[in-house]
Amino acid sequence: MIDRNTLNPKIDASVAQLQSRFGAAPEVAVVLGSGWAGAVEQVQGAEHLSYAELPAFPQPKVEGHVNEVVVGHMGAQRVVMLRGRAHTYESGDCTGMAGALRSLKAWGVKVLVQTNASGSLRPHMPPGSLMLISDHINAPQRSPIVGEPGSERFVDMSAAYDLELRQHAKSVAKAENLIVGEGVYCWALGPQFETPAEIRMFAAWGADAVGMSTVPETILARHAGLRVMGLALMTNMAAGLSDEALTHALTLQQAQASGARAAAYLAQVIAGMAALDSLKS
Repeated sequence: MIDRNTLNPKIDASVAQLQSRFGAAPEVAVVLGSGWAGAVEQVQGAEHLSYAELPAFPQPKVEGHVNEVVVGHMGAQRVVMLRGRAHTYESGDCTGMAGALRSLKAWGVKVLVQTNASGSLRPHMPPGSLMLISDHINAPQRSPIVGEPGSERFVDMSAAYDLELRQHAKSVAKAENLIVGEGVYCWALGPQFETPAEIRMFAAWGADAVGMSTVPETILARHAGLRVMGLALMTNMAAGLSDEALTHALTLQQAQASGARAAAYLAQVIAGMAALDSLKS
């Protein structure tokens, strides 16, 4: 449960630090998951700030994540990138990104783009495929906003992943002749990988991909009033759908192999957001 008395002063201090270092907030923030780190190389005029200097931000300890904020431009669109996220499986606490996301909102960010590495449940999305998240399944039924006061706690999740932003991302893919799928992401708590029986159950529920992140952040972001878009990079077929043993090393290996293409697409999507009327001040 979030302790507002403890967190709010940290958010205030983080916003002050962000404003002091970078000035006004970009409209768009991106959480970089495994395989997406190459997007930082697409940022022009990049300025860096460690999470250690932002009291409300987490200190994740997962291989493949760097704990820093990067601010710059992708084309005409100014953007802030978060390199590193707190996962629920690290501590059992699903509120780990609350301070960071609420700081971004208080700073003035309007859109959160989430990226992750996922296991595919569908043969037409083999490793290396990209998927726009159209909806999610919260398999553990854990919520980071349990205990929040007032009627705002009852967040509408019927359109958690913004339709206009998804249509924009699909138009970019079409213009570049890229195959980008669209489907439902299922959050599994981890850190153990799912069993084949669990994967069959998730598929029967309608899931197209599975992973250990994203959903708590989406709930937090929607509660804060941020628009959300999600992109998943398939790094493996889920348990029971191939003969390959699942390991974190395999995830990172496939993410690295496909990351350049994913990062280039993400950069094009972000750059194109500058033309969206809904993001203009």
